[in-house]
Amino acid sequence: MTLTEKTAEHVPRSPRRRRTDPPWWFVLPAMALFAYVVLLPSGRGVYYAFTDWDGLSPAWSFIGLDNFSAMLDDPNALQAIRHTLLIAVAITVIQNGVGLLLALGVNTMIKSRNVLRVFLFAPAVVTPIVTAYLWRNLLGPDGAVNSLLGAVGLGAWQQDWLGDPQLALWSVVAVIVWQFAGYSMVIFLAGLQSIPREIYEAAAMDGTGPVRRFWSIVRPLLAPAITINLMLSLIGGIKLFDQVYALTGGGPGHATDTISTLIYKDAFTLGEFGYSIALAVVLTIIVAIASTGQYLVLARNERAAS
Repeated sequence: MTLTEKTAEHVPRSPRRRRTDPPWWFVLPAMALFAYVVLLPSGRGVYYAFTDWDGLSPAWSFIGLDNFSAMLDDPNALQAIRHTLLIAVAITVIQNGVGLLLALGVNTMIKSRNVLRVFLFAPAVVTPIVTAYLWRNLLGPDGAVNSLLGAVGLGAWQQDWLGDPQLALWSVVAVIVWQFAGYSMVIFLAGLQSIPREIYEAAAMDGTGPVRRFWSIVRPLLAPAITINLMLSLIGGIKLFDQVYALTGGGPGHATDTISTLIYKDAFTLGEFGYSIALAVVLTIIVAIASTGQYLVLARNERAAS
């Protein structure tokens, strides 16, 4: 036996490290409260989607899939689904495009960069309802937007921005992009500032142009920020309610109705509570499918870029 083996025999073995993780049952009180407050009411709500309950009567009947089949024959519901998807896609593309351009603009050494960052991010901290009422006055027929267009000689561009069925939906999108482009900018800016300055300098020394430098260097390193922004904007666009209801109420007619505004109208105006819950179930399914699919695609692209 060698000296090393003899020494190893006399060295006392360290006792097995005790488990320091708290027992899983410590989370039981929180899980029980979550189940009581969230899961059980949600499950009961899903059950009402298969009934004809009006929200007030103590009696209702189980009608199976009638609410969902009626949805397929309801032009207002189908139009609301189309509007929801259109708004979500438009906000995701435009908001993140504008936010990225703003982030690239303020990620420079100009002296006013800090003031610009605060100025551009400020709308995101304003309550959506306040922003919507502000822009409803600005975009009115006699609002500041039309007055400004007339003052600069662009009277032909004056429109009833929220009263024209062809313009109302895009006016809503413009207001939301105005408010939350700064939020996307901050996330992009955090990603840009995590990129070492030496990478930019090395690329510039190699003669790489700004477009090539962005596409080949900045974009792959900015993948996590892109993933976060796209996820947040898409889910927020699908669930949109406050701004649409405050700006147009879903009108004119049903020109700007989304699933969320239609749920509100059917439940609290028409008394079709079961039908509105069926719409909410469809909205939940759309959010789940869109967010899961987008996450899988973006995560794969993020891994490929890293």
